[in-house]
Amino acid sequence: MGHGPDAQTATARERLETVGAADVAATLQALATPSRLRILARLQEGPCAATELADAVGMEQSACSHQLRLLRNLGLVTGERRGRSVIYALYDNHVAELLEQALYHVEHLRLGLRDASATAIAAAEAH
Repeated sequence: MGHGPDAQTATARERLETVGAADVAATLQALATPSRLRILARLQEGPCAATELADAVGMEQSACSHQLRLLRNLGLVTGERRGRSVIYALYDNHVAELLEQALYHVEHLRLGLRDASATAIAAAEAH
């Protein structure tokens, strides 16, 4: 899941030290705002002009532009000028996967489900 020859054998903790916990935290903070999540979810459907994006997520144009600027600075979205419009898209598949994993986790919490490995660990700890 990582990059480079040692990424497959390094633990998450080791990789976190290599890339920097602050950078990872900044990325996760970007996902901590409902308006940004709605923007990312809309962009997961495909590229979109800034004006259409604001309408699609129910935001004022200026507020949406502010959030897009932040998401762009964090490397989560890209913007490409086409005439008078800027077309936004997710930076890459990793961004879509982050959103999907967050949704999956919250759905599991709401349903009281755990993955098989977590269930096995909990059962082992109970004995």
